[in-house]
Amino acid sequence: METKISHWQSELSKSHELYLRIKARPGAAATKLNGTLDTSDGETIKMDVAAPPEKGKANAVIVKYLSIMFSVNKDNVKIISGAGDKLKLIKISS
Repeated sequence: METKISHWQSELSKSHELYLRIKARPGAAATKLNGTLDTSDGETIKMDVAAPPEKGKANAVIVKYLSIMFSVNKDNVKIISGAGDKLKLIKISS
């Protein structure tokens, strides 16, 4: 997983924006990336989220976690689609 994170960080550095498809698992013990799934739409990242799926709490944790991982401001991490679903499209800008 560490190799993929480095790859995504490099892609963000080159293009100044990155789109990630995330499959969230709210209510987990800890927030962490938990592998990837290869789907017909491309790669989907499995993410455990240590927050309940209510009132945007899990989404806030996802945004904060990704902003730290990619060293960007939280305002640069946007949930493009899927705010109310487990499957989300995220845009990260540098």
